[in-house]
Amino acid sequence: MPVTDLFALPATGPLIGIDPGTKTLGIAACDRSRLIASPVETIRKGRKLGPSLDRLFAIIDERATVGLVIGLPLNMDGTEGPRVQSARALARNIIARRDLPIAFQDERLSSAEAERAMIAGDLSRARRAELIDASAAAIILQTAIDRLANAT
Repeated sequence: MPVTDLFALPATGPLIGIDPGTKTLGIAACDRSRLIASPVETIRKGRKLGPSLDRLFAIIDERATVGLVIGLPLNMDGTEGPRVQSARALARNIIARRDLPIAFQDERLSSAEAERAMIAGDLSRARRAELIDASAAAIILQTAIDRLANAT
């Protein structure tokens, strides 16, 4: 299945959110009811993408995921830069290995929002660094599921 519009994802079932970084993939998930997105883990990317995708597919299978929402790191003015190309390449690599619907969600400022929330929660700098990517993925996914809920 190709990359699709958010509203073309299956209407029910769990979704996975991904915050694609240069060194990591932040992973978040929601349950069947799609009420709340929660951080799952941060997958470290090595020289080869295969092992990272293997871990991602294990999470997808564990959670019986019906679709993915990948954060699209647009520039602040809405234009696409090299990081967007990287996110689109990730989607192509996922699709090459698994026929799973993928939608993109604007992720501008998701990491900053996650950082502010963790500072407000009085997390140490080391703990914030450990959790930032999965927390940003949860914000990306929450934004998507809120958009889906408000469209109905």
